[in-house]
Amino acid sequence: MKTTKISEQAIAGHLRKLERDGFTVLENVIPNDLLAELKAALAEIEQAHEFGYRDTAFEGTRTTRIYNLLGYHPAFAKIPIFDGTLPLVERMLDPGLQLSSLSAICPGPGQVPQPLHSDSQMIPLPRPHLPIAVNSMWALSDFTEANGATRIVPGSHNFDHDPDYDGSYETVCAEMPAGSVLVWYSTLWHGGGHNKSEARRDGIACYYCAGWIRQQENQQLGIDMARLRSFPRRLQELCGFSVYRGIYGHIDNQDPIELLGRKRTGKMVWQASDEVRKG
Repeated sequence: MKTTKISEQAIAGHLRKLERDGFTVLENVIPNDLLAELKAALAEIEQAHEFGYRDTAFEGTRTTRIYNLLGYHPAFAKIPIFDGTLPLVERMLDPGLQLSSLSAICPGPGQVPQPLHSDSQMIPLPRPHLPIAVNSMWALSDFTEANGATRIVPGSHNFDHDPDYDGSYETVCAEMPAGSVLVWYSTLWHGGGHNKSEARRDGIACYYCAGWIRQQENQQLGIDMARLRSFPRRLQELCGFSVYRGIYGHIDNQDPIELLGRKRTGKMVWQASDEVRKG
C-alpha cells in the first residue's frame, strides 16, 4: 500500500512557503478512495438531514454549511488525523494541538464573495503574534476562480491588523484540483470567492488550534460518547480528551482520556516537577 505520510522534505518546503505567504497548497494528497468515501459520506448526511443554506452574509446565503461533522459520520474521523497533513500542522503549532472545528463549506451557484477575514480575529491579541491556530480546506471538488475558490492576501498573516469587514483588497485565488488541501495560518486574510459556475464547490474545513486555546466546537458535549469511544486515540486527544503540558484540561488531576477507557501515558506537571527535584 502506498504511504500517504508527508515527508520531512515536503514539510520543510511547505514551511518555507507558509513563512513567506501564510498559506500553501498540498496538491493531490488525498487518496482517491478516501476522497470518494468523503464525498459519499457528505451526500449521505445531506440526504438524511435538512441543512439548507445559511442565513448570514458571512456564512453564505447560497452556501450549505454543516458543523460538527464528527458527530454525523465515521468517515470524517479520518480527516483530522490524516498523516498527509497532520505532521505539517503539528510543526506549525506543536503536537499538543487540538481540533478546533470540522465543518463542510459548500458554496452553491450564485454565492457572492465572502467578506475577507482572519480566522482568529476574535482572539484579543495584538498582531502579529505567534501562531495560535491553523486552518485547512480539503477540496472534494475542483477549486477554481469560476466556482469561488478561496481568495487570499499573501503575506497578510504578518500584518499588524485585521481587514475591515466591508473593505476591498487585492487578492489571489487559491485554485487547486479535487483531492488537494489548502493550509494557512489563522491570521491570514482570506475569504470564499464568487461562485459564478453552475455547480456547487464542495470543501471541508479542518481547523486546528494550540492546546491552550478554547476550541470553536465543543466536541466533548457535541459528539455522542459512544462515537467518541470508537475514535482512534489520537483523534480523541485532538477532540480535547488530553492534557496540554501536564496541566491544561485535567479533571481532578487526571487525564480526561481515562473517561474514554484509555490509560493516561503522561504525567501531570506537578508529578513531573517532583521527579525533576528528586533527580
